[in-house]
Amino acid sequence: MGCDAFVRATADRVVGRSLGAETFYKECYRSGRREIALRGGGAWVFTPPALGRVVEDESPEGVVRKFTLRVPGPRSGALGADPRASEVETESVLIPMIGRKGNRTYTLCVSSQVGCAMGCVFCETAQMGLVRSLDASEIVAQWWTATHVLGQSVSNMVFMGMGEPMDNLENVLGAIACITDHKGGALPMSKVTISTVGRVDGIRLLSERVRERGWRRLGLALSLNAPNDQIRSEIMPINRKWEMADLQRALIEYPAHGAGKLCVEYVLIPGVNDRREHAAEIAAFCRPIDGAYKAEREANSPRVLLNLIPYNPRRNSPWPAPEEEAVEAFLGWLTEAGVYAKRRRTKGRKMMGACGQLGSEAIRGRRMVELHVKT
Repeated sequence: MGCDAFVRATADRVVGRSLGAETFYKECYRSGRREIALRGGGAWVFTPPALGRVVEDESPEGVVRKFTLRVPGPRSGALGADPRASEVETESVLIPMIGRKGNRTYTLCVSSQVGCAMGCVFCETAQMGLVRSLDASEIVAQWWTATHVLGQSVSNMVFMGMGEPMDNLENVLGAIACITDHKGGALPMSKVTISTVGRVDGIRLLSERVRERGWRRLGLALSLNAPNDQIRSEIMPINRKWEMADLQRALIEYPAHGAGKLCVEYVLIPGVNDRREHAAEIAAFCRPIDGAYKAEREANSPRVLLNLIPYNPRRNSPWPAPEEEAVEAFLGWLTEAGVYAKRRRTKGRKMMGACGQLGSEAIRGRRMVELHVKT
């Protein structure tokens, strides 16, 4: 619930002027305050989902922490609902980053769903299928818990945890509105990124939102992971609906505001997408996107930033993690082909907290759901 909606719902019920509804809302986000007195007795209490497991792993840049929140399971009768699952867990990861000036900041990787319906074969979350989508408050609760329960200030937030954000776009945008509201979490919009496996309809809907005031610096990332349609369709079923030419066109048309990059994520899987010719194909995919941006903006810098991600094996994975030499070689081939690329440092792999590893081993193989985007 946004500040204005909260004030409308509670302003005439709170006690006293020193702590009005708006002030309480701000303090709830900024200092973790959870309770406010009501006229006639009683109180309104903010009750976030209960904290579940907290697992830590050391990295060269600091401690990586994965934590879970316990939320209600699927509603009775829902597609794929398990009547025994009265509770399920969200998973979120706090990732330390050391900047150029040596300062450590933390990026919060949040989930938009429990499980995922997209079926990417390399991803642990995909093995769960879709359990259910999270509502906006459950997404906000991941940020609130990181900030006020675990005590970690969040500098960046990425929707790269469990789920396909474009399949739950209404709640994702609602959560972002609260977390970026200057009366709420006050996280700059430029520090928030939504990642998608390639929902072209969702990208187009988001392109309309980022034309609105206050939303223009929202980040977008595409999880590409393949150099051509044949390989992508084999490892990412979404490509059978929207091929790479559709993705390329959607990214060319995506509004450009400020100096923000379009992030393309590429998981390097040994023996699947790691050859020199694959790097050349990726360059051919990125080149028209960069070219359209440079022509429109009269700019020299590329628009696409490719994040090269060494594969993090899921449970019972058919592939190992790539050797360091192979990662460095592929990064070199990308650079030679003219791609602006960076290697993402691996963090949290041992605790199943790295990219592509989130998910419950106990919940696997749920039914797929029909693709849709809420508007």
